[in-house]
Amino acid sequence: MKSFAIATVLMALALSLGGCISAPIPLTPQTEQRLLAQAPVRFLLTFDDGPSASGYNNPSRSVVADLAKNPLLPGIKAVFFVQTEASRAGGSPRGRKTMEREHAAGHILAFHTATAFHTNHRWLNDAELESTLTQGAADIASITGAPPLLVRPPFWNYDKRTFAAYQRHGMHVLLTDLSANDGKIWGFNGSPRRRANLYRQLSVVRERIALGELPTVEGVIPVVVTFHDINRYTARHLQEYLQILMDSARINGVKTAVEPFYTDHATLERAALARTVKEVDEPVHLPGVWNWVWDADSH
Repeated sequence: MKSFAIATVLMALALSLGGCISAPIPLTPQTEQRLLAQAPVRFLLTFDDGPSASGYNNPSRSVVADLAKNPLLPGIKAVFFVQTEASRAGGSPRGRKTMEREHAAGHILAFHTATAFHTNHRWLNDAELESTLTQGAADIASITGAPPLLVRPPFWNYDKRTFAAYQRHGMHVLLTDLSANDGKIWGFNGSPRRRANLYRQLSVVRERIALGELPTVEGVIPVVVTFHDINRYTARHLQEYLQILMDSARINGVKTAVEPFYTDHATLERAALARTVKEVDEPVHLPGVWNWVWDADSH
C-alpha cells in the first residue's frame, strides 16, 4: 500500500505540474446573476515547505519582502506552513531565523512537518506521529509564544487517525481552493502555464461561490491560494502571481474586496480557521488531480 501511495503521489505531481490545463468554465448568465448575491472574495495566501535555508538570494525572504512591498497592496499577510526540523528548511539556523522574521512581519506560522523530509503523516506510526506533532508545535511556539492552530498535511493527505491526532494538538486542517502548481524545486523550475492554471481553477471555485458553498467571513469570502516559498521561480514572480490572481477574478466575473488580500494577522487567522476542515469525513474540493489521487489510495 505504501509503495502504491508513493507511486500515486509521483503521478499526481507529474500531472499537476506538467499536464494539460482545461479552458475556464464559461460564465453563464445564471451564474453571473447568482454571484451578485454573494460577498466579494479576498485571497488568503499560503506558502508551503519553507522556510528556505539558502544563503544565496533566499526565496522565502524574497517572498516576505514582496508581500510587504508590492504595487497591488503593501503589507499583505500570509500563512506559512513550515517544516520546522528539515535541514533545508526550519531545521537550519538560517531557516529558523527566517521563521522569526516571518512572525515579526505579522505572518502566521502554521505546521507542515517536523520530520527530516516532506513525509506523509499517514506513513508514520502512532509514536512517530505524536513525536512529530509535539516537536513541530514546540518549534513554532518557541518563536510565536503559542502552539500553531493550523496544519496542512503533506500532500493534502490525512485519515481518521492523523486527523484525530491534529485535533488532540489543537491543530485545524487548512487545505486550499487554488494551487499555483509551483512545487517544482529541482530540474526545470518554471511555470509557463501559470495564468491558464489559475484562470481555470478560479472558474471552478467561482461555481461553488455562486452556489453559496464557501463561507462569508467578516463580509468577504476567503479564497485560499497555495504557493511554495522555497521555489525560486515563485519568489522571482510573486508580484506577477498577485496580478494573475486579480486578472483571474476579473476574467471569471468574480468581484474582489476593496482590499483583495489580507493585511491584518488576526483577521487572517479568523478567516483561515473558518475555512478549515471541521469533520474528518467532510467532503473536500482539492484543485487538480489530488481528490482523485487520495480516493484511489483509499481503495
